[in-house]
Amino acid sequence: MSYAIIGFGNVGKALAKAFARKGIEVSVATTRDPESFAADAAAIGPTIIPKKLAEVVKADIIFLAVRFGSHPEVAKALPGWQGKTIVDVTNAYGVPPEELGGQPSSKFIAQSFAGARLVKGFNHLASATLDQDPAVHGGRRVVFLASDDDAAAADIGALAENLGFAPIKLGGLSEGGLLVQARGNSWGHLIFKDLVKFD
Repeated sequence: MSYAIIGFGNVGKALAKAFARKGIEVSVATTRDPESFAADAAAIGPTIIPKKLAEVVKADIIFLAVRFGSHPEVAKALPGWQGKTIVDVTNAYGVPPEELGGQPSSKFIAQSFAGARLVKGFNHLASATLDQDPAVHGGRRVVFLASDDDAAAADIGALAENLGFAPIKLGGLSEGGLLVQARGNSWGHLIFKDLVKFD
């Protein structure tokens, strides 16, 4: 299984650190040339590999950690997204619901990535919290996952466990997924909740 992160701002770097802590290789890309962020990637660790966008989209599991409005540009990198799992880490705060056709933001994003299995996840934690080791106070930091594809949610849940998090599945994008999605100028009820699960 190969992994990639598209977007290398605060959230993308925090995700990269999670992979680096476990020694798991992950490719990272932005719309910029890889040389422009190679030093930042190297500072995180040797398993963080800067690449061009056209190369990272070959990965099996892709974390979409860009600004919400940038996702259509990313989607153009491949003619079709069959066989890919997209983890939607975006937040559509401030985007009028009518612009999304009244749909949850993840369902709107799924339209751009036709054929992909889409999982909403890792977006509810502030980047400064996501940046930290998920082992806290003898427990594990919770990440919420929502998807209309149960198998995809299970795969990302297993990856979240490997990265040290405690995944909690919320169900489909239109039900539980709304708890972690911004709607216009309001946030879902679970956004910014920093929860720890004790086994």
